[in-house]
Amino acid sequence: QVQVVESGGGSVQAGGSLRLSCAVSGYTGSSYCVGWFRQAPGKEREAVASVVRDGSTSYATSVKGRFTASKDNAQKISYLQMNSLKVEDTGMYYCAADLTCRLRSSDLYWGQGIQVTVSS
Repeated sequence: QVQVVESGGGSVQAGGSLRLSCAVSGYTGSSYCVGWFRQAPGKEREAVASVVRDGSTSYATSVKGRFTASKDNAQKISYLQMNSLKVEDTGMYYCAADLTCRLRSSDLYWGQGIQVTVSS
């Protein structure tokens, strides 16, 4: 049974940093892809970052230069390092493990969500 567990959220002051972790268990493959998403109250869920099979990353324009996503295929852990946090970064953050890297809904396993609150 594949499970995805997120950790590392919390509250910080603007300009501070947080690191979110996304641990995948129950999967024995050699690699996978990861997507990071967030949703602020009253807004639609948006993609924040992705890490593809070879470790290459992509970022939303709003977080480029501030967030860094990474993935350890052996440990089955993805990290989202968030620096220079802004109030508008506040929201619920989710990671999704894509076991086939094909963007198929049936192959996506979602974490439970972690709250990130940035205050001024």
